[in-house]
Amino acid sequence: MSMNSRSLLLSPNPNSLKSRFTSGLLRALLRINKQPHQQPRSAREIWKRQRLIKAAAYKSMASSVGNRRAWSRALLWKIRNQRRRGYAARRNTGSSSRQLSVKKRICDLQKGNNNSKNRVEVGGSGQVEKLRRLVPGGQVMETCSLLEETAHYMKCLATQVKVMTRIVEIYSINPIEN
Repeated sequence: MSMNSRSLLLSPNPNSLKSRFTSGLLRALLRINKQPHQQPRSAREIWKRQRLIKAAAYKSMASSVGNRRAWSRALLWKIRNQRRRGYAARRNTGSSSRQLSVKKRICDLQKGNNNSKNRVEVGGSGQVEKLRRLVPGGQVMETCSLLEETAHYMKCLATQVKVMTRIVEIYSINPIEN
């Protein structure tokens, strides 16, 4: 990516969430693009590349926030553990939910709660539980914290969409020449 297109993506404040996310994502995309790939791409190769880009986007987003938010810590922890366990374990979703359940029990014990069902529910018919499944690390949060983390996570997802849309716009105007 040229410096001109990079400057179109970055905001004037280099410490902003958007700038940190953009620079991290662009570095990750350059690393992915440097990997050797064969020209006639199979469906499997395209799928692998798509997963690399998705993981790079999530890692860049969580890294740009840092350890200040529970959702970013949970997402970075998940990415690190997926890399350590390898591909076969990544496809097994049951193991990650067990790990989160163990983390929830440990968190509850540290707070002095013997039963994690002591949470106050807001909203109707399990809407908070649905939200807990959507936000990384939401299974271990109290409702108030969950709502705060959800608001911040949604802001970051919106930023991610804007930046990635802008990247697509730039490259659709100036296609990459191989």
